[in-house]
Amino acid sequence: MSALLREPHLLLPMSVDELDAVLAIETIAYSFPWSRGNFIDSLAAGYVARVLLDQSGRLIGYFVAMEGVDEMHLLNLTVAPAEQGQGHARRMLDALVAICRERHAAQLWLEVRESNSRARALYLRYGFRHVGVRRDYYPAEFGRREDATVMSLVLEGVA
Repeated sequence: MSALLREPHLLLPMSVDELDAVLAIETIAYSFPWSRGNFIDSLAAGYVARVLLDQSGRLIGYFVAMEGVDEMHLLNLTVAPAEQGQGHARRMLDALVAICRERHAAQLWLEVRESNSRARALYLRYGFRHVGVRRDYYPAEFGRREDATVMSLVLEGVA
């Protein structure tokens, strides 16, 4: 896969060196962010992890996905809040789908907070289908829990 997506954005493998910038975005984007340990464990486990850089080399987004037998599971896809609404999430999804195809994954799975209507709408537009709900999956304010919408994208033409 080419590192270049659509000029002038660059998608590269995530490394420990980018974690400060990743965590800066993660803590702004989410009330319950992943920890440094979550990212380190994902990298150590060999998960598919990429960072999206703008033309100046500034990190503006990232994703982490876990490969399984004939499938991929998107664990985290985040765009810096100031950069949202510019097609960056779609660019990263396009790149992840290309990786899925290269690795012969027939399906891409994800969970998304039920309250994250913007992300759910993006995934539906992209072709994901709602397949279920995981009750009390995410931590929420005041010690509560929030349901996750489980979504799946069937990848056509995967051998």
